[in-house]
Amino acid sequence: MKSLLTVFPVRSPIIALGLLPAGPALAALPESMASPVATAVAGSVMMLGLAGVVYVLLLRQRIARMSAELAEAGPAEGGPGVCADGGDGDKRDCHFRFAAESGGAIEGWIDPAGKLYWINRAVEISTGYTPEEVMAGDFIDVLVYEKDRRYCRDQVRQVLQTGGAAESELRMLTKSGGQVWMSCRWQPIRDESGTLLGLRVSMNDVQARKEAEYKLLESVAALRRAQALSEHYLRRSNEERSRLSALLDVVRMGILFMDTDRRVVYCNRALFSIWGLPPGDGFVGVRDVVLQQHIVQFLEDPQAYQDHVAEVLKRHEPSEPFEIHCKDGRVVREFSRVVPGPDGAGEIGRIWVFEDVTEQLRVAEQLMCLAERDPLTNLYNRRRFHEELERMLADARRHGESVGLLAIDLDGFKPVNDLYGHQAGDEVLIGLANAVGAVVRRNEMFFRMGGDEFAILVPIATAQGLSELARRVCLCIASLRFAFSGESVAVTASIGIALGPRHDNDGERLIGAADRAMYVAKALGGNCWEFARESNAGLLDRTSPAG
Repeated sequence: MKSLLTVFPVRSPIIALGLLPAGPALAALPESMASPVATAVAGSVMMLGLAGVVYVLLLRQRIARMSAELAEAGPAEGGPGVCADGGDGDKRDCHFRFAAESGGAIEGWIDPAGKLYWINRAVEISTGYTPEEVMAGDFIDVLVYEKDRRYCRDQVRQVLQTGGAAESELRMLTKSGGQVWMSCRWQPIRDESGTLLGLRVSMNDVQARKEAEYKLLESVAALRRAQALSEHYLRRSNEERSRLSALLDVVRMGILFMDTDRRVVYCNRALFSIWGLPPGDGFVGVRDVVLQQHIVQFLEDPQAYQDHVAEVLKRHEPSEPFEIHCKDGRVVREFSRVVPGPDGAGEIGRIWVFEDVTEQLRVAEQLMCLAERDPLTNLYNRRRFHEELERMLADARRHGESVGLLAIDLDGFKPVNDLYGHQAGDEVLIGLANAVGAVVRRNEMFFRMGGDEFAILVPIATAQGLSELARRVCLCIASLRFAFSGESVAVTASIGIALGPRHDNDGERLIGAADRAMYVAKALGGNCWEFARESNAGLLDRTSPAG
């Protein structure tokens, strides 16, 4: 068979088949088998043998054609691109080449100088470039993305120098102008003696994995941004809460936040101080009734406070300030209102504000005394006198009643000051204020107008009642005795009486009428009282304490 194939080339299998004679084979049979049956059997065997030969010849012809196509992609002579029909080694090279061409990954061979020696046709599937186009120039410039070229060259150079394998991921250019990620493995290739023949490069398309990685990275980055933003807002919220808590702790008003279930959410330090609560957060989360049970033990009227709280809880509008009187004399002012939610539609609870106003009320009372009372005698002063006069005149006009005014001036007071000093004069004024204050009835108001001048306002007055009051005041003052430097000192009073609106319905004019009547009494020698003149009448009365 070998000599036959040598004589007849594999490219002419049909001619070879025509030249194979069947006669010698039949002639070689024994005569005993020279029968028609034997002849037929021998012919069949011969035909089967010829069919097998034809199959082998056709297979070799196909392999030779594929080898020729592969040889066109490589060097014309020598090297790994040649698929010669020589020996077993050449057949193995062809088989390896077939395997490389049929694989889905890009396979290439780079010579020791760093030039692409061979590349399979898978590169056309991945990038659109044919092997011829890739090998026509620098494969790195053709295939590798511009920003990855320097890295790719450095890696090829490093693998060639060190002889160690390396892996990398590079962006490859497509013929359509796109990019595709490739996973590259650079593997040194050596012969049996260890001489470096070049590099084998294997490239796999990892674009789908890269896209998934990018999406995952974007998701992770978005989550990290969201987490950082959430942590930022949480930190800001905690800072605002700390600032608000510090602010509420320095105010002197007790602040209590209750949720919609009437449970304590927050209470500041001032609340603990006002109601004597133990310090700490032990009351956070408890119901309002627990706090009430603790508070009522300090109150003068616990039931009134509980009724007030129940009434406040029925309404949604802010409550009016309510003063709570404690057993120890303290006064706590309370205020409450509903806390609306962020959207303004609902409510998130209620705030209660408690303020200890004991000192505030005391100071206010002192200021009121300074504004309305004489600091020496503690009688109402001129300012309060004018306020009460206008009020009483307005009430009298409204109800058709009269207001009485007594203008009092002391007789003999100036000599006391001159002889015994102002301290003696102050003692006389204080003693007189106490004595006359005991004579004046509860509905009558006693004023010090300044110096040794006094006044009395009488609501719902009559001439007879005012005359009787003037008589009692004159007797009271005249009966007073003071001792200075071992001497007994006494003073008397001159009183002018005016009746409004009988004498006048205007406050200032009524005062003027009473003053004029007082000066008339003083001109008559003092220690008496005098009614004011009417516009068309004479003196109404001119009397002394004796009548």
